[in-house]
Amino acid sequence: MRFRDRAQAGRKLAERLRARSEAGALPDPVVLALPRGGVAVAREVARALGAPLDVVVVRKIGAPFQEEYGLGAIAGDDPPLFDKAALHDLGLTEDDLASAVKRERAELHRRTRRYRHGRPAPDLHGRTAIVVDDGLATGSTARAALRHVRSRGPVRTVLAVPVGAPEAVESLSGEADEVICLHRPSSFTAVGVWYDDFEQLTDDEVVRALTHH
Repeated sequence: MRFRDRAQAGRKLAERLRARSEAGALPDPVVLALPRGGVAVAREVARALGAPLDVVVVRKIGAPFQEEYGLGAIAGDDPPLFDKAALHDLGLTEDDLASAVKRERAELHRRTRRYRHGRPAPDLHGRTAIVVDDGLATGSTARAALRHVRSRGPVRTVLAVPVGAPEAVESLSGEADEVICLHRPSSFTAVGVWYDDFEQLTDDEVVRALTHH
């Protein structure tokens, strides 16, 4: 299973979620996208469910020598969620990443202000929080997002993605009431491999999606 782009992946994901909604499994839903890529997927889900769309901004904490190598993640003002095994393997401590955490926290706050324009985060009490991203590689950012969302009191938490590494999907099964993943290829490699068009979204595109979904 491949996807043409994030919008098409979102429509496919929306079909599965609409069926769950019709079965009564998603009462009073709120769709929460992981920016930036998750927003284009989540917009289609929100449209299909007639649900509000918002964001949960998460930032990956990269290794000092290679920022793309994720060692943890942060969401909101929550403490960093580190991959302790990866830290141990690299001989690093949490203190070694303090400057990276500070830098990413500042970027997280910048993006949150930019995307929300002063709007408060939605009240999740008693609602179903559907956390959406464009795919799961290690699952570290989704884990941080889910823990942050769960702390805000939803009655049910669902993680929904078009594609994910099987081990990442499995590892997140205890973090949400339900994990929906359309495609779990055994030879995963990277999220972008499963999209024909995986162009990065800009901040402006995220804002437009949130205001015109």
